[in-house]
Amino acid sequence: MNSRKSPRAKKQIMLAVGILCIATCLRAPFTSIGPLLEIVRESLHLSTAAAGLVNALPLLAFAAISPAAPSVSRRLGLEPALGMALVLVGGGVLLRSLGHIWSLYLGTALLGCGIAICNVLLPSLVKRDFPGSIPRLTVLYALAMGISAALGSFLVVPLAQSLGWGWEPALGALFLLPLTACAVWFPQLFARHKNIDASQPEEPRKASLWKSALAWQVTLFFGLTSFTYYISVSWLPAFLTEAGFTDAEAGNIHGVMQLVSATPGLLLIPIISRMKDQRLIAAAVAGIAALGTAGLAAAPGLALVWGGCIGFGTGAAIILGLMFIGLRTNNPLQAAALSGMAQSVGYLLAACGPICAGAVHDMTQSWTVVFYGCSVLCIVLGLFGLGAGRDIQVGSSHGRAECFSGDMDHQRV
Repeated sequence: MNSRKSPRAKKQIMLAVGILCIATCLRAPFTSIGPLLEIVRESLHLSTAAAGLVNALPLLAFAAISPAAPSVSRRLGLEPALGMALVLVGGGVLLRSLGHIWSLYLGTALLGCGIAICNVLLPSLVKRDFPGSIPRLTVLYALAMGISAALGSFLVVPLAQSLGWGWEPALGALFLLPLTACAVWFPQLFARHKNIDASQPEEPRKASLWKSALAWQVTLFFGLTSFTYYISVSWLPAFLTEAGFTDAEAGNIHGVMQLVSATPGLLLIPIISRMKDQRLIAAAVAGIAALGTAGLAAAPGLALVWGGCIGFGTGAAIILGLMFIGLRTNNPLQAAALSGMAQSVGYLLAACGPICAGAVHDMTQSWTVVFYGCSVLCIVLGLFGLGAGRDIQVGSSHGRAECFSGDMDHQRV
């Protein structure tokens, strides 16, 4: 009996390792440009708004590509689709590091397309192969995302300045992440896994999602979290250097924020296991993010503290948003559809963040208004968390009900 289980267990372990390696490519390739953005802007003579577009391009790619990702998966299979996405990420990283304006934008858009496919399909893969471990594995791959992003933020400035590489090779060094992920994921291309059940009717499920209040609550919770997070990722270093911090200090605080954003998952599993639903924790983490953004605007001298609050609050909210995709759906097909909806609409909202924040700064010559505005949005985020955190699933009578409806019979996932 044990000999029969052993090969299956090994395959599951290798699949989990592959998921974690893919996760390292989902944030670092584009968030790590933040500490170098001012250097890149000056080198290529870009305006603040034009530099903000560099951070917005991956988010726009997420919004455009996310709805198509489930269809790509059905045609190619989950594993080949993810492998193709890793190639896109690696190619985009290399193209972006050539040092031209056109290659900067094109490479950034290309890696954004690859990350978008991975973003959508990973929750579906977890739902399919680890249905009993959705919170645990979601936390682990969110942790991998955060740690890799933090390391990228810590290292790019020393690579560019201390070692004299320049910003182009410093960003090109991030190619190691998709290269490693491709090597680990390669055996999965030939493994036989059960694909998303294509026999289930796709169109009715898609229609039900767009009419579901619960699906919209999950989507907007994810979107407002991403909006706040990517403004902070994009412009925190610029804000700090304007406040008197050095580039290296700003990069370190930026890295701390991202490192802290990976840690909430370690606390969420024991907390969520004791909770009837996730409403309270969703509201609480939104409050922590609101405190961090408001504190940063009011007292930038304590940026390390406020950056930690922003990282913890938004990191926990992003993890919850990813959990909601699996916990609020009934099967892998529906999970892929909700993932596509949440990440398409959510990242379309988030893409506006860096551009709008850069434009507001150009008009006001200050980041204070930007971060105070983020604190207000975090309060709204908490309200959507009260809806998305209910212990129900899309398609139930309560899942179609209006926001914050009254008494309900909770369905355990």
